[in-house]
Amino acid sequence: MPGIDSLTAALGGSLSGKRILVRSDLNVPLDGTTITDDGRIRASAPTIAALADAGARVVVVAHLGRPKGAPDAAYSLAPVAERLGEVLGRPVAFATDTVGDAASETVSGLADGDIALLENVRFNAGETSKDDAERGAFADQLAALADGFVSDGFGVVHRKQASVYDVAARLPHAMGNLVGTEIDVLRRLTDSPERPYAVVLGGSKVSDKLGVIDNLLGKADHLLIGGGMVFTFLAAQGLEVGKSLLEADQLDTCRDYLARAEKLGVTIMLPTDIVVDSAFPSGDRAPEPSVVAADAIPADSLGLDIGPDSAAAFAAALGKARTVFWNGPMGVFEVDAFAGGTRAVAQALTEVDGLSVVGGGDSAAAVRRLGFTDDAFGHISTGGGASLEYLEGKELPGISILED
Repeated sequence: MPGIDSLTAALGGSLSGKRILVRSDLNVPLDGTTITDDGRIRASAPTIAALADAGARVVVVAHLGRPKGAPDAAYSLAPVAERLGEVLGRPVAFATDTVGDAASETVSGLADGDIALLENVRFNAGETSKDDAERGAFADQLAALADGFVSDGFGVVHRKQASVYDVAARLPHAMGNLVGTEIDVLRRLTDSPERPYAVVLGGSKVSDKLGVIDNLLGKADHLLIGGGMVFTFLAAQGLEVGKSLLEADQLDTCRDYLARAEKLGVTIMLPTDIVVDSAFPSGDRAPEPSVVAADAIPADSLGLDIGPDSAAAFAAALGKARTVFWNGPMGVFEVDAFAGGTRAVAQALTEVDGLSVVGGGDSAAAVRRLGFTDDAFGHISTGGGASLEYLEGKELPGISILED
């Protein structure tokens, strides 16, 4: 897989004076114009800094949110440019468009070692187009701004998009340090994990994790299930789940997973107690949770977290593991009354004697909200969706295009 050294060689042995387009993942959560979690910015900074230190004229391209292929002030990267500059400790110029006059003028004005961030790449319909010609035409415009390309946005490498896939086909290219680290970690989880190997899955829906469960049933030793998805597993065993989230069309699938796990000798651990409430928590009422046995959920209640006994049992199981992958919170962690299960799993991962991986997305947001630092874990992925698709055994377009 080509790294930055190979790109340097391809560009004549030096990056000095070369315009390097870097696809980063700067899709951070915003409250208005305030960034509430800058984890992806901090994770992206080392590759950008390394290129600038090598004398490159660094042009960063990224997206924010899901604008509909046209400019939308709510998704402007202007606050990200400011924060990126603070993290890097150096100025970051900001272009108010992606491939228009502002971008051209900003890139032309860069000196060796300077950095610029272009406006949200998804303000352009060609970025996410399913039409190869339309996407390619936009990629041509992006490629015209640069001499080389570095792919460092792991959160988007599972997307066949112009700034992820098509630009790499048009320029000398390399894998950035962040993406390289992510792939190395995922290979450790799939090729030869140190055992015992435990996988913790949460989040709302079983259907979001079907491929991962299917692929890891033959690789993991223990599969721990929490979050909203657990209620479909409980219902598949014939239990009452009240008003809890339920995917009725996945009941047979869950029964099949339970049967396959037993045949393969894989332990599927489900919670034995559940924190329930009579309504989904909202700002106009204080939650009134109670803990019930998993086989005694009242018909008028919904489960919002795994219970304390289950949290302790999950933590104990993880304490014996040498490799742990976790994707998806155990409950509605944004509400303190329903954060206990997620907190217990996070704490257990910090104590793993081996590799512990937090699989991006809501899991990464949860550990930070609950006060854990990134260095408390072996690795926090910047791309939940990309991590899951890799673990499903799928090809990631943004990675395959780099494999010359």
